[in-house]
Amino acid sequence: MTRGKIVIRRIENPASRQVTFSKRKSGLVEKAKELANLCEAEVGLTIFSNTGRLYEYSTSRFLIHLLLFPCKNKNIHSITLILILVVVFSSYTFCSIDLH
Repeated sequence: MTRGKIVIRRIENPASRQVTFSKRKSGLVEKAKELANLCEAEVGLTIFSNTGRLYEYSTSRFLIHLLLFPCKNKNIHSITLILILVVVFSSYTFCSIDLH
């Protein structure tokens, strides 16, 4: 038996919205971990909540690859993007996701 199609729309009830955010965030992090482990992929995940909190997960070498990517591809726009991301991230509260 298959599940019915879910209509994707904003959840009006703030408590229900927060519960859904928490569950989906956990599921998304779990999928990122599985992708990294099963496929030996370098994975980085950044989630901004509606309250402005930042949640992040990354494999151990992801930041190194992110920083080296522009050098390998001679793309100056990527370097600019990384600098913008650093400035944006510095203005948010960091909430590291437990990896265990």
